[in-house]
Amino acid sequence: MLDIKWIRQHPDTVQEAADAKGIDVSIRELLEWDGKRRSLISETEGLRESRNKLSQRIAQLSREANAREAENKKSEAKLINESLRSAETALADAERHYNELMMLVPNVVSPDTPAGRSDADNVELRLVGEPRITESWMKDHVALGELHRMIDVPRGVKAAGTRNYYLTADGALLHRAVQQLAIDLVLAQGFTLLEVPLMVRPDALYNTGFFPLGEDQVYRIEEENKHLIGTSEVPLVTYHANEIVDASEPIKLAAASVCFRSEVGSTGKDVQGLYRVHQFAKVEQVVLCEADPALSDSLLNEITANAEKLLRLLELPYRVVAVCTGDMSQKTYKQYDIETWMPCRGSYGETHSSSNLHDFQARRSNIRYRDADGNLRYCHTLNNTAVASPRILIPLLENHQAEDGSIHLPAALRPYMGGRDRLYPIRLD
Repeated sequence: MLDIKWIRQHPDTVQEAADAKGIDVSIRELLEWDGKRRSLISETEGLRESRNKLSQRIAQLSREANAREAENKKSEAKLINESLRSAETALADAERHYNELMMLVPNVVSPDTPAGRSDADNVELRLVGEPRITESWMKDHVALGELHRMIDVPRGVKAAGTRNYYLTADGALLHRAVQQLAIDLVLAQGFTLLEVPLMVRPDALYNTGFFPLGEDQVYRIEEENKHLIGTSEVPLVTYHANEIVDASEPIKLAAASVCFRSEVGSTGKDVQGLYRVHQFAKVEQVVLCEADPALSDSLLNEITANAEKLLRLLELPYRVVAVCTGDMSQKTYKQYDIETWMPCRGSYGETHSSSNLHDFQARRSNIRYRDADGNLRYCHTLNNTAVASPRILIPLLENHQAEDGSIHLPAALRPYMGGRDRLYPIRLD
């Protein structure tokens, strides 16, 4: 969340950010409730002080055996208590409205974030590698998966419904291989690996900025009042919630976890294959650092470079885009997406995302550090998808296929695939 003092000073800037991100919140209404809340806080504190003084006076009169005056003061105290109850009720209502609106207030965006309404308005920053031209003999990842007996969508649907799948044999090995390659890469960059909870309490999702606007994307376990994570960003950031951390050096955390998303709102979109599924695995990078915009921007470039290195190791063509205002989430200050070439889609598809949130997430999660002067400040937080599978298998299979149906394995994957340099179709007699 943003500092309410800053919002009071920059209401137009915050409203512009909300409008640009398509978030329906009135900053004017928020500030009206903020004013009522502050006025009622002052009123209730004044009434409590008057009540306390009156209680002391009544006790004194009682000790002095001044019954008549004590009764008069008790009548006054009764009136004050009635006024206090009324003020406390009004304050609770004002606090509720204020908190509801504050949870809708978005992060502002960086000055270099492009304006736009959707991903169509994202701006290409760089293109790496030559997109492979689709030839008539080429198969999409589902057909290749069936040819190699590594992807089984029909049985996934049989077991769990639409947008589910099985990965078998080499498919399961590739799925794990790309994750382990990503883990080894980020460990070499100084990240600490955590095994994280897959179920979290609602406050973890509110505090990391995924609720309230993203509730429809998250699976809820009703009887537990918990939710399945859609990214390990949530438990990684929550690891330091309500703590004062040592941020003299950036805190770099990573996790490899199963993730779950309901994909509400994507009906009829990317229904074929492995692009948009309910369950997947992700290696996530999360960084906490001092509240220095230059530092966090440098770290954003660093974690993006880690993801780019992975794609180069996988020998895949990709491009990096600056995400526009209308394609950004509530919590994001600045974002890059990496899109990898998928020949049988005839386009680049998003495979990675990098975000700088400044102190938006840390304020909600109450993660602070002491600066050089000993003052408590909220950290900046960042996150990046090092790899997400099975989506990454789409470009991996399609870009590396040969006309005979075999699939080239990049050198970086071979140690995780038994030393093989190529996968061959499984022939069934």
